Amino acid sequence: MNCKQFNAISLEEVLAVLGHLPVKQNDKEAWYLSPFGTEKQASFKVDRPNNIWHLFSEGVGGSTTDFIQKYLNISVKEVLEWASERDFSSFQPQEKKTKPEPDYHIDRITDIQNPNLIQYLYERRLSAKVYPLIKEVWFTIDSKKFYAIGFKNLLDGWELRNAFYKGALNRKDISILSFPVEINSPTAESQNQKVAVFEGFMDALSFVEMQKEFKGDLLVLNSIALLKRAMKELSGYSQISLFLDNDSAGRKCTAKIMAAYPYAKDYSYLYQAHKDMNEHLVAKRNRQALSVRNAGNAPRKEAGSAKQKEDCNEETNRIKKGVRRRM
Repeated sequence: MNCKQFNAISLEEVLAVLGHLPVKQNDKEAWYLSPFGTEKQASFKVDRPNNIWHLFSEGVGGSTTDFIQKYLNISVKEVLEWASERDFSSFQPQEKKTKPEPDYHIDRITDIQNPNLIQYLYERRLSAKVYPLIKEVWFTIDSKKFYAIGFKNLLDGWELRNAFYKGALNRKDISILSFPVEINSPTAESQNQKVAVFEGFMDALSFVEMQKEFKGDLLVLNSIALLKRAMKELSGYSQISLFLDNDSAGRKCTAKIMAAYPYAKDYSYLYQAHKDMNEHLVAKRNRQALSVRNAGNAPRKEAGSAKQKEDCNEETNRIKKGVRRRM
């Protein structure tokens, strides 16, 4: 029994067990002669709705636990031991609540082909270049069917994203994979000495989308709660490049990694105007698209080259000279 449970027991029942009965009562309160001394007029009140007491003659009060602690002059621990030895009819043992296991399963895993997922990737400015790093995962949760872009971790769990869903299935862990891609699943057995670190897999995919020359491993935390797990893996690399989020949590992760590995380099300044790498990519691609549209709408230059204009001028002058001769 704990204090919360004991305080839920009727204070009137506890008083009855100790041999104290009310001298007057109504729906809201019960009055007793003081259990702590002798008196002729009741000064001990029990507030029935709130199950608390107040002794007006001394100006003290409290819970059921407080009452027994004062009544028997014992510690809280001893109060709970005393209460546990008695059978109170109003005591309802708290059942240990167990979190229900989620009812889910993975139905199938394929290469990216669903038009809605392809459109979602396009909106995040990600092309077919990143498709080898991800999968299309169909799954069921509580009898409802879903599909999403899946990014695998080292424990065969999946980080899942679509336009309306963000979650994970199976065990949570970091992801490590080699780039350029040589195999189709993440592996911790890497021979690379270079690693680029990201918070989420969309940022890692954005990095891949923009890179031309990088060769090394991509490490994705998948959750900042897995930072310690990731830092153990980083010990095997001689070059660590950090591309974490430009927010408080991301900066704290960056600081912790650089404190443990002073040779690590922080590259978040490259996208300092944005929260993360993907926001940076989206903004960059949007600027490029706008520039192309503006170029297409610009006034066309006058047709003809400088040489053609010169020839036209000479012809005009020749005609004028001929006209003057005839005159």
